[in-house]
Amino acid sequence: MNNSDSNTGMTRRKFITVAGGVAGLAALGSMGIYSGWGKNETELNTEEMMNEEHSSDVLVIGSGMAGLFAAVKAHDAGSKVIMVSKGRLGSSGQTPFAKGIFAYDSKTSEVNLDEFVAQVSRSALGTNNPVYTRQMAEHSLARVNELKEWGFFDSVLYNKPFCKPMAQRNIPVVERIMITNLVKENGRIAGAAGFSLDEETIHLFKAKSVILCTGAGGFKPNGFPICDLTHDGTIMAYQIGAKVTGKEWNDGHPGKAKNPAACFDGWGNMFERKPELTSVEIHHDLGVDMNYLAYMKGNPFKMGPPGSEENINISGGPCRPAEFSRNGHAGEPPKPPKGKRPPKKGGTPPGMGGNSVGGSSAGMAIHKSEGLVPINDKCESNIPGLYAAGDALGSYMAGAIYTQVGSSLAGSAVQGGIAGEAAAEYCKTVEMQTILPVKMNEIQEEILAPLKRESGYSPAWVTQTLQGIMIPNFILYIKKEKLMQAALAYIEELRDHHMPMLRAADMHELRLAHETRNMIISAEMKLKASIMRKESRCSHYRLDYPEMDNENWQAWINIFKGDDGEMKLEKQAFGSWPV
Repeated sequence: MNNSDSNTGMTRRKFITVAGGVAGLAALGSMGIYSGWGKNETELNTEEMMNEEHSSDVLVIGSGMAGLFAAVKAHDAGSKVIMVSKGRLGSSGQTPFAKGIFAYDSKTSEVNLDEFVAQVSRSALGTNNPVYTRQMAEHSLARVNELKEWGFFDSVLYNKPFCKPMAQRNIPVVERIMITNLVKENGRIAGAAGFSLDEETIHLFKAKSVILCTGAGGFKPNGFPICDLTHDGTIMAYQIGAKVTGKEWNDGHPGKAKNPAACFDGWGNMFERKPELTSVEIHHDLGVDMNYLAYMKGNPFKMGPPGSEENINISGGPCRPAEFSRNGHAGEPPKPPKGKRPPKKGGTPPGMGGNSVGGSSAGMAIHKSEGLVPINDKCESNIPGLYAAGDALGSYMAGAIYTQVGSSLAGSAVQGGIAGEAAAEYCKTVEMQTILPVKMNEIQEEILAPLKRESGYSPAWVTQTLQGIMIPNFILYIKKEKLMQAALAYIEELRDHHMPMLRAADMHELRLAHETRNMIISAEMKLKASIMRKESRCSHYRLDYPEMDNENWQAWINIFKGDDGEMKLEKQAFGSWPV
């Protein structure tokens, strides 16, 4: 932060002396002096940055469950594959926290496949894509059997079992690289670029095809283990013309009222559990019921696990289908499932026992409901050669609500495999695109811009400001037009004025700067999609439009960048593919 402000001619120390202590700091904040702006004191010489190039047929970005199967299946289909990850194989994103995986066995299930798909559709109030629902169930058992062979069910941590199939195939994994840009040439994907988190190196990955396995979005909420997902892949794809969907839906996991920021405690003993199988258990859960209760009655409130007798009766609010709730009102738990429950030793889902508070997972997405728009059942986007899988694909596999325990991990495995095979087939039909030096120079300048600024806004400060705007219950969950419009004005200010002036002093802050940029754009998408959908459905609740509108809103909302560079929104009818 600068010690003086050129507009006021007043030093910070002098002002505090005059105004006094806390009151002085409060006044500084209101005057814009204490605003995260400061000199960029970097010791890095950007002119001495190293460059490293990689080349493959298929580039897999992300190393979770979807990324694992994308890489393995693309390799087995004949492609040269490279995996690049911001974290460690099997140890970053949401994958390490998933302890239940769904396996549908038609020989033993009491529910046939057609009925399973139909029940998911009823629970999802039509928001699911039945093609991806069926695909997940059909292939889940095969993926689970492969995981068994690799030792997945024998380990609390997933790095070792994930390494086994990768090492068997000699697939290279480049870890701790933040990818910031997808590269498009001649209308098709040509690769990606980013930088090392540990070394002063820019990485260029040339590829015929790219599969995004980069997980879901978030505003880095406190109090939840999965608190660092910023939907980098989705925003990178949006920037080169890909369509994005699902931004109005919201994850509703609560946190514990006691020590709400203690992420480990909030997850119970799930960190220490080995993964186990789940069977058919279709429900309608973890939407905005709890947020509505908190809005009407305040936090904290007493909750029990899904299916328990703990409940709070209150009129109005989000509605479950009668089939999945005793009376259809908020706070009423679903009926106890007929199928196998998650292992008892694992306890309840995070935050679902004792006194709970909402907002723990604010900004995160319902699994498989948010991401790139698929143009077919092959996980393909509208950019030729660009695929997505798992939570990076807006497949609406389960719709805009949680419908099946363990289906998220199973869906990531299945979609990763589908995308890997499809990308490998695509690579057989195209030549590697040439990335022009001028394009690479432009991308490198964009990547390094925060390091080169002499002064600017701290990404941590901008992120905290964004959280303060977006995370309140009355903005993100219990939505009203006027409040969302007001929040959007703030987000647009961050986009237009703060985002271009983010600064970074080292490689760690450079990562934060790019993540903050992605969060700002994602926040704009969330607000605009929420304003556009003038109804309430699943995990989207409008206090000013509390009912479902089947006449006008049996449709998903897609977002894309127009030719003028502005954000555009469109409807896509349920049960259809995009034009």
